[in-house]
Amino acid sequence: MSGNRVEELEETVTELQATVAGLTDELVETKERLHVLEAHVDPELDEMLTGSADSTDGDTSESVDAQTKPAESNNEETADGDEIIVA
Repeated sequence: MSGNRVEELEETVTELQATVAGLTDELVETKERLHVLEAHVDPELDEMLTGSADSTDGDTSESVDAQTKPAESNNEETADGDEIIVA
């Protein structure tokens, strides 16, 4: 009976080793495909990131301009002398 058990265990070990070898090969192939895809996508990603950064900079400057214009119009009102200045 112990002879059969040893044979079963050896068979299981052999199957597991084959599974590990197959999974390792699959992992290596997947990594290679991933590197190819990353190399293809990286330039596009860089363009997208720099493009969105440019549009973000433009939005920021517009909002700063919008915030400054009301302040400038307030300054114009004070230049007319309509406000009372208390010293």
